[in-house]
Amino acid sequence: MSTTSSENSLFVTLVKGGRTKIRYPADLVRDDSTRITVRAPWALPGVRDFGFVRFEPGDVFTEHYWRDRWFSVKEVRTGGEPGGSGELKGWYCDINRPAVLRDGELLVEDLDLDLWVSADGSSVLRLDEDEFEESGLADRDPVAAEAAVRALDELEQLVRAGGLAELLS
Repeated sequence: MSTTSSENSLFVTLVKGGRTKIRYPADLVRDDSTRITVRAPWALPGVRDFGFVRFEPGDVFTEHYWRDRWFSVKEVRTGGEPGGSGELKGWYCDINRPAVLRDGELLVEDLDLDLWVSADGSSVLRLDEDEFEESGLADRDPVAAEAAVRALDELEQLVRAGGLAELLS
């Protein structure tokens, strides 16, 4: 079933280390049975300045999650129109287990590794590799750890080859 109406809402629950990191409401934009796309405003209070980008109240995230891939891609824009048509800041990509949508909740387990892609594509940054090492996932679940590293490598290669737009189309 494919859904294109933004009238459907759900909750996105991000879990990290077995605990809920954040839970926020989002509008379901599309679900084609493989990829789930939602849109939500910046869910945390205040500004988060990473040095290479600032997430702040009013920013709109269009988030793409897959049921069969170990990552998600979040397009980040300034406020602009309700549909998230403000200025593009870039894409924040999380390495996570494949997403599960059940009973109005999109459940995503964050595996610490991240990738940032600037709006113009000139900056591609691997993030939080130290957190990933410290998490102990390689000892607890070596299969998942290997899948996470492989997903980060594949996603970075895809981005550097100019394939992000095709992935999200």
